[in-house]
Order: sequence, then structure tokens, then C-alpha cells
Amino acid sequence: MKRFKFNQFHRYSQFLPTDAVKDVGRLLILSGLVGVVAGLGAIAFYYLLDLSKYFFLGTLAGYTPTGPGGEAPIFHSTGAEFHRWLLLVIPGLGGLISGIIVFHFAPEAEGHGTDAAIDSFHHKSGKVRARVPFIKAISSAITIGTGGSGGREGPIAQIGAGFGSILGGWLHLPPWERRILTAAGMAAGIGAIFHAPLAGALFAAEVLYRDMDLEYEVIIPAVIASIVAYSVFSVHHGFGHLFATPNFVFKNPAQLFPYLILAVVVAAGSIFYVKTFYAVQGFFQRMKIPNHFKPAIGGLIVGVMGFFLPEVLATGYGIVQSAFNGEVRLWIPGEVFTAWTAVGILVIVAVGKIFSTAFSIGSGGSGGVFGPAVVIGGAFGGATGIMAQQVFPNMGIQPGAFAMVGMAGFFAAAANTPISTIIMVSEMTGNYHLLVPSMWVCIIAYMLSRKHTIYKNQLASRFDAPIHMGNMMSSVLKKMTVGDVLDDGNPSPVMFVREDMPFKELIEKFSQAETQTFPVISKDGRLLGVVDGRLLRTMVTEMNIDSVVLAADIAEPSFTVSRNESLFFAIQLMVTERYTELLVAEEDDDEKIIAIITRNDIITAYNQEIIQDLELSNKAGD
Repeated sequence: MKRFKFNQFHRYSQFLPTDAVKDVGRLLILSGLVGVVAGLGAIAFYYLLDLSKYFFLGTLAGYTPTGPGGEAPIFHSTGAEFHRWLLLVIPGLGGLISGIIVFHFAPEAEGHGTDAAIDSFHHKSGKVRARVPFIKAISSAITIGTGGSGGREGPIAQIGAGFGSILGGWLHLPPWERRILTAAGMAAGIGAIFHAPLAGALFAAEVLYRDMDLEYEVIIPAVIASIVAYSVFSVHHGFGHLFATPNFVFKNPAQLFPYLILAVVVAAGSIFYVKTFYAVQGFFQRMKIPNHFKPAIGGLIVGVMGFFLPEVLATGYGIVQSAFNGEVRLWIPGEVFTAWTAVGILVIVAVGKIFSTAFSIGSGGSGGVFGPAVVIGGAFGGATGIMAQQVFPNMGIQPGAFAMVGMAGFFAAAANTPISTIIMVSEMTGNYHLLVPSMWVCIIAYMLSRKHTIYKNQLASRFDAPIHMGNMMSSVLKKMTVGDVLDDGNPSPVMFVREDMPFKELIEKFSQAETQTFPVISKDGRLLGVVDGRLLRTMVTEMNIDSVVLAADIAEPSFTVSRNESLFFAIQLMVTERYTELLVAEEDDDEKIIAIITRNDIITAYNQEIIQDLELSNKAGD
């Protein structure tokens, strides 16, 4: 079958400017295709997850977890009798099935998928094996559907990124464009499954780095893919919001003080979440048993927790919806409900969810960490809001509003994504009246916990990204010339050799030289070539020191650069020709050598330029 290539569109280029065809048209088409496939993938994953929950928890155990108010289940409760004891074993069974599938077919599909997508973007040129999206969808649906504590963000991020990578590979796109499509796929999946297209796009650009940095080249393709995926998904599941929330408002600036307390609470909670998750993950990685069985052990531990506290199983969105509605309850017969009871319930659920997520996903199970973070943050926020309402009864505090802001603040702190998280929670709830306290809490929580992240494959900033290090270096080197190095530094001295210099004398000269390149000059001063020090080392071991070989006999053709050439051109020539040094010639006479420039000279000049730029930036900031 003939493979379709986008250069076939060139026949229509007379209707649009060339740049528009290349940049806008291609971008729209590729990003749109990623969005369509990611949207369909989100629908398929949603079906798989709901079917898994319906069968394992609903039919077998008779337990139907409550969900968010804006989302109806596809498969409804069978009304089966609740067998609490089955909650002890079903998560372990799911962990076993998931572990066998993942570690047999695609080990990279273990754990939380967003981190794997980040790793693919930074270190694998956006490459994701074609089987990974399918294995991730199946294994995550089983892990979460059997009660494992995980979110839908990780699986759908890796599924969307995988589809973007597959498309990029099918079209033989260069690494940078494949990276773009991988990030666009991640945005599309998240934007669709959480009904948050704008936040999904910003999240894909922001989650790649720990510091306040964005991969801005990703944003436009991510927006396009996210819009298309959201539309495809919502045509099937509706265009509403994930959570149903009352009309929360922010009218009293005095509330910023209890919201400040909330920021400290969620920052501390997020640090505990990250440390617990990676401590548990490290524990399982050190276990000397086959990887297939580790998720089963984690699942059994979660099953014990779920036996006493079913709210920590699966996604757990129901407890957050209850916090919004002021209807916090547990599955405890004869429970006496008071405000302080609700605080205790929410704190227990938050801490329990931290541990259940760590054991479900940290053991090698497949799922996301955003969903649990939403639940944990909502629970901490709701508890803080109820306490603030009791302490400040005349401030007009709405505990449900604190739950919503807590959701945003907790994940912003755990993932180092304050900008996209503010928008994501607003889109998930349909409430934009709490943007001020959300910004307040997210930024403070982020600043307090920025050294900790749930996504260990995040890089500090674009400057640390392998894909950008070359770009940044080239932009600096293009501004600098060979003459700058000769004028500002201490160029290596040129050691000329006569064409009739004997081999023995040449060896003596080499032993005293600081460089490895020796211009060979004729009797009338013309450049005949160069003698490479690396060649001399080889010849010393193979030839008699008193050989009759002359310098002219071993001279090789040489390349020269002028003072006005850019350092970028010089370093490119070195890389292409495998030189470590270049001869510098006069502008109007390439046989008149005036200096030698080395690779180290260029690197030193580059470092000095960067240091000067940083010093200027710091002075401007002061």
C-alpha cells in the first residue's frame, strides 16, 4: 500500500502562500488528526474503565463507587448485595492481571503515564512504542476498575501521546515535530477526559518543566488537538462539566487569610504525597520478586485499606462531590454527623488516598496521579474550609469553595503546574468565580513545595532540555565571530613546519607544542596542508624515528576559517570534518595563517558569553 505523504499537498500551494501551507495548514491537519484519534481513544478508555468497575466492583462485590455529579455511568448498578470482604481480594486480583499484561507486553506502561510521556518528550525524541497506548488503556482500566487508587489523567496522557508518536513515526517526521505531536496527544487526551480543553493544552506545555517555564512551541498544536479531542469525546458523553458545583463566590477579601492557611496545608500535604509515593515505589523496586507480582501485593494492601474505607478505592471522585455539596458521609452504619466529624472524615480520606495511590501505582500498577491528587486536595480543602467556618463564623466561608480551591492548590504544588491547574479545576467544575483564591492558593503552594514533584522526569527549565540546549548554543555562537575569540582570549600559538622538516625533528616539535595541528609551509611561504598530531602518535609506534619521511610527505589537506566567520560555522566545520582545531587565515588570503582556534577556545568563549548575559540579567532584575 502506498504511504500518504504530506508533500502531496504542494500541488495546491498556488492557492495559499508557501509559508501558510507549510506552517498553518500542516499544523492544523496533523494536530487535528491527533485530536480525532485521542478523542476516540478517550471514549474507548472511558468505556473500558466503566465496564471494569461495573464487573469487578459492582457485580462481584456489590460496591458502586459514587462519581462526580456531572458524569453519568455507562453501566448502571446491578443492585447486587454488598460483599465487603471481596474488597480485600479484588484489588489484588486486578493488580495481578494488570502486572502480567504490562510486564509481558510493554513494561514502560507501568506506573503513572504522564511521567512516561514527559520522559518520551525529553529523552526519546517523542517516541512511544505502538503497543503502549493499547496496553496502557487495558491495564489502567483493570487497575482502577478493580479498586486500585488511580486517576484517568496518566493513562489518557500516555494514550494520547502514544497516538501522536505513532502518527509522527508513520509520517517519518523529524524528532522535533514528533515531540510536538506527542505533547499535543497528551493535551488532547487530558482535555477530552476531563472536559478541560484549554487547561489540557496548557498542562502539556507546562508539565514538562519544574520551574515557571512553558514549552511555548507546543501550545498551538496542543490547543488544536485538545479542542478536536474534547469535541469528539463530548459528542458522545455530553458537553457538561465533570463536577456539579453550587454557585461558589468570592466576595470577602478577608477570606484570603484562611485561604493562606489552606495553601500551607496543601503544600505540606503535597510534599507528603510525593515523598510517600516514591518511598513506596522504591520499596517495591527493591523487592526481589518478579515484577508481575508486585502490583498484586500493592493491590492486596489497598484491598485491606478499602475494606475499612471504601472511599479510597478507584478514582474516589464521589467524596469530592460530597464535599462540594456539604454531604460528607462514610459507609459507617449509625454514623453521627457533625462539622467536626466531617473534618475527621475528610482528613482520613485524604491520608488514606495518599497511601492507597502509593501502593496501587507505586507497586507497578497502571493509573494516573492527577485524579487522586484532586481527591486528596479536595478533601484537605473541604476539611480546612469547615474548620475555618467554625473559627470565623461571620466571614461567609463556603467549605465547598475551599474544597474546590484545595483541589487546584494541591495538584499545582505536587506537579509544579500552577497556571494550567487553576484553569483545569475551573473547567472541570464550571465555576470561574473562585479564580482569585485559586490563584492565591496555587501560587503560594507552588512556591512552598517547588523542590518536590510527582513527575520525576520533569526538567528544571527549557535551558536544561536536550532539544533546546543545541538551539540556545547555536543562537549564541551565531552572534560571535572567530575574531572575537582571537581578540578577547589567548589564542593558541601557531607552530609552522617546513615542508622538508625530517620526521625526527617533527616529533621533537610535536612534543613541545600546545596544539595538535601543524601548518606545513612551502619554501615560498604557501600553505601545503597540515600535519595532524593524532597521525604523528600513530606513526611513532609504527615507524623508525630516523625515517627519511619529511613533513610534506604526511601533510593533509586543510580547512581554514577567517576572522569574520561565525563561531557556529567554525564548530559545524569541526564536527563535520572531525577536527578539534582549525587554522585561521587572513580574509583575503586563505594561505596566510594567523592563528589556530580550538574547540576548547569556542567552548570557553561561549561560557563567558553566557556568564555575561546572566550577570546583565541579574543586574536588570535588581
